[in-house]
Amino acid sequence: MHKPQPLNQTREQITQLDNELLSLLAERRRLSLEVARSKEVDIRPIRDTQREKELLTRLVKEGREKGLDAHYVISLYQSIIEDSVLNQQAYLHGRANPETQKQQYCIAYLGARGSYSYLAATRYCLRRQVDMLDLGCQSFDEIVQAVESGHADYGFLPIENTSSGSINEVYDVLQHTSLSIVGETTIEVSHCLLGKPGSKLSDIKTVYAHPQPISQCSRYLSQHKDLRLEYCSSSAEAMEKVNQSADHSAGAIGSAEGGALYQLESIEAGLANQKINQSRFIVVARKAVAVPEQLPAKTTLIMATGQKAGALVEALLVLKAHQLNMSKLESRPIPGTPWEEMFYLDIDANISSEAMQAGLKQLERITRFIKVLGCYPCETVKPTQLSNSQLLIEPSTSKTQNLSDNTPEISPYRYSKAYKAQDSEISSGPLSIGAGHIGAIAKMSLTKELSPLALSQFEHRVKQLKEIGFQAIILETVNLLVSPELTLAKLRQILHQYDLLCIVAVEQSVDMALATQQADMLFINGKQMFNQAILTQAGTLPMPLLLERNDMASYEEFLAATEIILSQGNQQLILCDSGVRTFNHANLPTLDLASLIQIKATSHLPIVINPCYAIAQDALVLQTQGIKQLKADGLVLNCTLEDDGLELMAQVVRELYR
Repeated sequence: MHKPQPLNQTREQITQLDNELLSLLAERRRLSLEVARSKEVDIRPIRDTQREKELLTRLVKEGREKGLDAHYVISLYQSIIEDSVLNQQAYLHGRANPETQKQQYCIAYLGARGSYSYLAATRYCLRRQVDMLDLGCQSFDEIVQAVESGHADYGFLPIENTSSGSINEVYDVLQHTSLSIVGETTIEVSHCLLGKPGSKLSDIKTVYAHPQPISQCSRYLSQHKDLRLEYCSSSAEAMEKVNQSADHSAGAIGSAEGGALYQLESIEAGLANQKINQSRFIVVARKAVAVPEQLPAKTTLIMATGQKAGALVEALLVLKAHQLNMSKLESRPIPGTPWEEMFYLDIDANISSEAMQAGLKQLERITRFIKVLGCYPCETVKPTQLSNSQLLIEPSTSKTQNLSDNTPEISPYRYSKAYKAQDSEISSGPLSIGAGHIGAIAKMSLTKELSPLALSQFEHRVKQLKEIGFQAIILETVNLLVSPELTLAKLRQILHQYDLLCIVAVEQSVDMALATQQADMLFINGKQMFNQAILTQAGTLPMPLLLERNDMASYEEFLAATEIILSQGNQQLILCDSGVRTFNHANLPTLDLASLIQIKATSHLPIVINPCYAIAQDALVLQTQGIKQLKADGLVLNCTLEDDGLELMAQVVRELYR
């Protein structure tokens, strides 16, 4: 047996490799700025998504040859590409505005050092390679006044958070300032429970926090009702109070990075309700800036429409007519004028573009008031994604085509192609189904109690399913779990770690509350297809749904159930057919392929097939070929925590994507 080398020697080698990696990353960043200098001359778009896809495809293939899984390689290089894009944008934006180029910026922000605003401002300056002179403020008004008076070059204002939504006080401040929005930045907000060194959760009696983190961590706090909450003006103030406390009974909600500035340690991490918890900040200055045409730009404006029915719709139709995409719409009351509102719009366009200029002129004619708050580079870098065939490193021999149906459909139902001619695409995280997109979903039943060993086995299984090509997992029998809320939260965290969608099955009415809290998507079990109360409630939810056909339901009854959901407002619906029972085969379901053909011909909704109940395992691959030819939008495959059947599932998924 080979004797391993001493641990210290291995760690020294890893340290040396880490240092080499950092040097290589720094050199790659330097070269990316050379690319930006080239684009400054040639006036080319900042991103070349085709090249990014080719790069990722090659890296995934080479990574597999070196024993690295695709998810790891893609996650790593998506971060590198995002950093490269943002650095190039910062460089070109600075070159277009030479008057803003300084060695040092004075930045006004909310709170003190360690607050999330401070961290956002620090990263903004680091990307532009300038020093920051920080000016902590006690309120948003004070930030604006500091910039207006010339005491600060820029002000940082938090505008929205993915968990708690828009920050209304900032919108109110923007109504009355002459400052322009000149930039934006988004940071990950990783809320931790911070305490003095050596503190344990059982020691904490009082938690200090800003109202926003309290809102964003409401689920965690509701599970610790014995904690007394004290509101603070900023996260920095909360951390300072804990630092000055006499004992270990005080805690604060903040970042580990900020807590280190106050000699605090993280007691518990990951407190936020949502796994992805980000805050977007806008940067305000006394003078507007120019945005080079090759940069993705965003224009923010405020307007008040006329006092007549349909005035807002009329204004929004102007944007549509000029093909201007509105990425955000907010309304705030106008002080002193009851029942009247000011509208805030983010439009994905450069103010200097012909479409934006024409749209603004038309809006000026139909609104009572309109003002551009600023045009600035958009820092939302959408990750480049590879298709499933590219992830599997197999040549695509056929492409999924939309099934055209020239037969006029007179049905007024919302599921019909008469209601919506274009096939619907349902997208949520890594899963896209419909309109030419094919998806693979695994379905797994949970045991009553998931021990640490079972959780480890679950994670191992999840990683395997991701590698095979699945994008989502349906979790069944959640109502049988011991401590279902805590256990389901852990399972969801594991799924998100491997970029898999968490779908929770609703098998009885009591499952709804838990499922809506923890799931990314709901799977309405076929047994509930006739439960009108559940269908109606699901139709009011702002989350995607997967509706399974009852195994005794006719084609017409299946579509009638979809109409109940759609009529309540939720249009994010995927159908699932797991087979039907007939009088000749009462004990064993059969696949109703005739209904699949009918649904694809008459409905715009995507449909996936679960063949596992009706087809023998040795026939699954062959049947998948037939299901694909009938234009199904994906498959659901049953699986267990054990490794048995893995190779067969891999063959089926490869056939699906081929």
